[in-house]
Amino acid sequence: MSGTKVCIACVEENKVCECHHENPVKELGLSHEASENSSFLHSVINMVGMLIGLGQLSMPYAVESGGWISIFLLISLGVLTTYTSHILGNCLRRNPKSKSYSDIGYSAFGRHGRLLASLFIYLEIFMALVSYTISLHDNIAAAFPATFTNLHNGSFPAAKLTAVAVAIALPSLWIRNLSSISFLSSGGILMSAVIFMSVVYTAVFGGVLDDGRIPVLRLGNIPTVSGVYLFGFGGHIVFPNLYTSMKDPSKFTKVSIVSFATVTALYTALAITGAKMFGPNINPQVTLSLPKHLLVTKIALWATVLTPMTKYALEFAPLAIQLERSLPLTMSDRTKLVTRGLVGSTLLLVILALALTVPYFGYVLSLTGSLVSVTISVILPCAFYVKICWDGMSKFTRAANVVFVVSGCVLGLLGSFDSSKLLVNKLVRVHGN
Repeated sequence: MSGTKVCIACVEENKVCECHHENPVKELGLSHEASENSSFLHSVINMVGMLIGLGQLSMPYAVESGGWISIFLLISLGVLTTYTSHILGNCLRRNPKSKSYSDIGYSAFGRHGRLLASLFIYLEIFMALVSYTISLHDNIAAAFPATFTNLHNGSFPAAKLTAVAVAIALPSLWIRNLSSISFLSSGGILMSAVIFMSVVYTAVFGGVLDDGRIPVLRLGNIPTVSGVYLFGFGGHIVFPNLYTSMKDPSKFTKVSIVSFATVTALYTALAITGAKMFGPNINPQVTLSLPKHLLVTKIALWATVLTPMTKYALEFAPLAIQLERSLPLTMSDRTKLVTRGLVGSTLLLVILALALTVPYFGYVLSLTGSLVSVTISVILPCAFYVKICWDGMSKFTRAANVVFVVSGCVLGLLGSFDSSKLLVNKLVRVHGN
């Protein structure tokens, strides 16, 4: 589409312009072909970097909450979300004009599908960034214990340090090309590896041994535990953008399998190690359970502090793409860049204020997974796939996807209700005191 003449009406309807206007509005400056520069390795790095992050911190806590059998739920959800990533690729192949998650919604259900997809995209971005910022606040406070020893209860200095860290991360929101931010994905993967190795090192050499027993199953906690697990697999809103940025989109399914297998294996190993080591005393963020006197703990805390800072640009990318597409075609690329940067910066500052007001990581993470991640990662992909590819499906595939949609709805409703109830009760207790 490089140099293609287009008009606003055709762009708004998501169709190729064949109007042959004498004075077309503008030439598209960002060609699809020019953006197809991500290799297989880059695509895997971007996908793993999008998936991995806060989810790994809470895997031991989720196992302790749900019991040892919930590990099989973790693996099952990893397989399911690998499948839903694959079918998103099938939807994009069926309609090559679709370039984003909301485009797939439009292909499936028209304007209502686009609206629904966009709503959950914005919710996912907002709630995920709130969770990242809460984690940043908690871990940066633990990483600077000396800073707070003589200052009241330490809440103001921690908030101030969090604000500084967010300010440092703000420029990353101005980066446009997904391939250009692959170094952030690499940084996120590196930080996740450091956290994982820190937990393993502590388990082997840290002298930590918890006598508490974790039950085989806590059935009543499964809905909220599912929310935590699904949060760790909820990167689907950006997958269509990864697909369209690939040199060879036919390898998208292989990229999904490699990426999800890597992440699922890491989550499972970390969940078992952390839960076995700390038992019922595990913190919702495993890094906050590590012995404070160990050097490896300080390294893990700093890695956790840096993780959100590497994730902000990747999480914001889908919203930025939608924003740029909604801006007038007559607007210059420089003005669009400034607009997206200012919107992203403002949004992140609002998120910072909210995160400092409601700093309850475990409850917010579970609510995000149950309310948004299950919809983005399971319900909508299956619904879109059934609608778009119905004619080419076997009866078994149709039935399976319908079951996935129904199961996702039930799990999401139960998890959202339980997580919301726990969060409200926490707020009442804190403000009541």
